[in-house]
Amino acid sequence: MSDLTLTKTRLFEGVWEGVLTREGDGNYQPEIEVTHLQQTIPGVEVTEKPGQDGWVIRVPIPADLIADGVQTFLIRDRKTGDALNSFALLSGDALSYDIRAEMTLLREELDMLKRAFRRHCLETM
Repeated sequence: MSDLTLTKTRLFEGVWEGVLTREGDGNYQPEIEVTHLQQTIPGVEVTEKPGQDGWVIRVPIPADLIADGVQTFLIRDRKTGDALNSFALLSGDALSYDIRAEMTLLREELDMLKRAFRRHCLETM
């Protein structure tokens, strides 16, 4: 099990950002690798946090990897091979159908609750 913990802070302007912390003593320099479909993502930045323990990780998301469906990115420690975190981008028609189906189901449930509430109000008068 890894003594590293990677916590997401935000996804902003096409860059995933997180804070990497380490339990333990000694001098340590992380080697972080981010992959998408087993291909390494270039441009990953690892910057030591000034005056604090830990590092800021910045992962620029290449525009050519943004596509319909689910695109999953895996962040791991290159030294040990341990997965530290991951993130996914969801887009396209497949996602909109899921949302539409969920909204239809919610509307049907709301209509059922309204009918039951009205019936209850009529019976209690």
